[in-house]
Amino acid sequence: MTKKHFRQAGFTLVELAIVLVIIGVIIGAVLKGQDLIANARAKKLVNWEKQWEVAQWTYLDRKGKFAGDTDNNGAIADEGTPTSPITTITGANFLNSPVETTSMGSTTFYMKMGYDTVSSVKKNAIIVCPADACGTALSADELVYLEAIDTAIDGVADKGVGNVRSFQAAPTMACTNDCFTAVTEQTSTGNWSTSDMGLVYYFDRPY
Repeated sequence: MTKKHFRQAGFTLVELAIVLVIIGVIIGAVLKGQDLIANARAKKLVNWEKQWEVAQWTYLDRKGKFAGDTDNNGAIADEGTPTSPITTITGANFLNSPVETTSMGSTTFYMKMGYDTVSSVKKNAIIVCPADACGTALSADELVYLEAIDTAIDGVADKGVGNVRSFQAAPTMACTNDCFTAVTEQTSTGNWSTSDMGLVYYFDRPY
C-alpha cells in the first residue's frame, strides 16, 4: 500500500488581515446600530413629552384653564381634592390623545402633572420618571433619555439650570399618582447622575 501525503495549508497573513477587517466592520456596524436605536428612543421620548405639553395648551385654548385646574386659579392640582390632569386630558376627546406611559426598551416612563412652589409662585410643571410614584433612582440608560428632553428644551443637559431640572427625592404625589403637589428640584449646575429620580419641566412660566 502506498501512503498518500496531504499538504497542510494554512491562512496567509493577507487572508487573516481581510478576515479581521471584515470582523471590525461588522462590530462597527453593530455598535453604530445600537447608537441609532438609542437616539431613536430618545427622540421618541422627547416627542411623547411634547405631545402632553401641547395637549395641555390645547385644553387651555378650549376650556380657558389647564386640565386639572378645577378652581380656575391657574395652578394644576392645587385643590384640596385635586382632579387628575392626565385623566382629564385623555377624556377630552382630542383627535390624537397622548398615552400616559411610553416604553423605552425595558423601561416604562410615566407622565405626571401638577404644580410646585418656586420662589413663592405656583408654577405648573410636567414630571417624567421611570416609576409610577417617581421614587426610584435612574439607571444609566434612563438618565440618557431624560437628558435628551433637557437638551431639547433648554439647549443643554444641565440638571440644575433652565426650565428642566432633575430631582433626587420622591415628590408629593396625589390623584392616585397621576399628579403631584411638590417636588424638590435641583438648583445647582451639574451633570445628570444615577442619584436623580426623574425630570421636572416648568412649562408655563420661565424658571
